[in-house]
Amino acid sequence: MLLKEEPEMKRRKWTPEEKMNIVLAGLKGDISIAELCRRHNISQTLYYRWRDTFIQRGLEGLAGKPPVEKEREQIQAKIAEYEQMIGKLTVKLAQIKKTLDV
Repeated sequence: MLLKEEPEMKRRKWTPEEKMNIVLAGLKGDISIAELCRRHNISQTLYYRWRDTFIQRGLEGLAGKPPVEKEREQIQAKIAEYEQMIGKLTVKLAQIKKTLDV
């Protein structure tokens, strides 16, 4: 007896906005999580993973600037300092060249 193979279901790509709207709908509590997941054809496990990520990242956002952002600001400040030094040295060099040409 041969079994008829079912075509593979394509995985749906959810945009960040769609995920956020689904998570927020679940957090509102107007409908059960099970019903919400049925309406959007997602598993409850997926919903809870999205919710946990949403809450965790929100917490990180409230904690202040991420380390990468702080490091970027420090690097940009150092670059500005070096650019200022280069500018001063360029002016000095031009002055020295003028005095030697006279």
